[in-house]
Amino acid sequence: MYNYDLPTDMKDINIDEYTYDLPPYRIAQYPVIERDRSQLLINRNNIIEKDIFRNIDNYLPSGSLLVFNNTRVIKARLLFQKATGASIEILCLEPLTPTDYSLSFSSRVPVEWKCLVGNLKKWKNGFLTTPFKHNGIQYALFAEKILTDDETSLIKFSWNCSDISFGEVIEFTGHIPLPPYINREDEKEDAIRYQTVYSSIKGSVAAPTAGLHFTDHVLEKLKEKGIKTAELTLHVGAGTFQPVKTRNVYQHDMHSEHFLIDAKTIKQILADSGKIIAVGTTSVRTLESLYWLGVKLFQNPANKSSNLSLGQWEAYSLPTSVSVEESLGALLNYIIEMKVNYLKAETRIMIIPGYEFKIINGLITNFHQPKSTLLLLISAWIGNGWKDIYNFALNNNFRFLSYGDSSLLLK
Repeated sequence: MYNYDLPTDMKDINIDEYTYDLPPYRIAQYPVIERDRSQLLINRNNIIEKDIFRNIDNYLPSGSLLVFNNTRVIKARLLFQKATGASIEILCLEPLTPTDYSLSFSSRVPVEWKCLVGNLKKWKNGFLTTPFKHNGIQYALFAEKILTDDETSLIKFSWNCSDISFGEVIEFTGHIPLPPYINREDEKEDAIRYQTVYSSIKGSVAAPTAGLHFTDHVLEKLKEKGIKTAELTLHVGAGTFQPVKTRNVYQHDMHSEHFLIDAKTIKQILADSGKIIAVGTTSVRTLESLYWLGVKLFQNPANKSSNLSLGQWEAYSLPTSVSVEESLGALLNYIIEMKVNYLKAETRIMIIPGYEFKIINGLITNFHQPKSTLLLLISAWIGNGWKDIYNFALNNNFRFLSYGDSSLLLK
């Protein structure tokens, strides 16, 4: 299926070994009343403790640099009803025309998006319509199916109000796309609680949930203790909830995600190398992808492509001898030579047990689904000790998944 030369033991990883018994009642359906009052599991020096998240500053190594994903969840879930009464649900995944998120959200003319369509068989052809109000006047959002492949559809959206943008239209008409394991409709409060307090760049269909526990109070305490912070942007896709359906992990098809990072942040990561704490698995995927993209540019400095990308298993076939300084230096040179303000790239990296981490030195994350790529990433970081951590969480009434509790995993 793939041409990359992974070690044999990594090609034979059985997903059945990365599971645990998660009772449905342990899956948090709502967040705790106060964000920073969630439980915090701390794993350091092979010792597991618990506290509340508000006190996380007591456990972070001195001089740490916390790297946050500042993506913002959009109201990507759009509900339509045909004249026949059939309900059609459209989940916006990523913009195609124009491809830039900000340009798509600011567009006042029709846009095209890659989407998942629920009840697709009921939508043979024609336009779907859903109403919305703007300044007390009723308008309509229209959806037209242009093309459908095995899983996704190309949908053209238009609306009959020329003085508002597509971003405003979906704010009026859309719903927060809660994860499938939250068994309820979205509520008004979710528009606030399913966002991090520092979210700023629109584009995700799922929250970077490790960041949901942070408050202005916690961030201020970190600042007082000399803990530094930096931000990058990775737009989280619906693929984050996709379970590994193949018994052999190597045969799983990883989703792609787009990310942005500016030169200032890359320089900060370089200056604080050895002290990097990733806030969430999306930050991990971005930071580790950065290293490997830098390796590719270090190997081929003449590469002037504006479409940087990292394949699912590509990291496992690239040379590991390139230092972090050389890798990130190549990225900074690329930004200068391309005369851009930030690095824009796409990654499909799949981090599995046996992966050698290059950038991160710690991880703040929630508790993840059995047989998921995220649980594989946790195992890659912490080893078989993940089982002890998850057993501790289960035995100490921790809440699981997106609206659940948090952990700080240090080696």
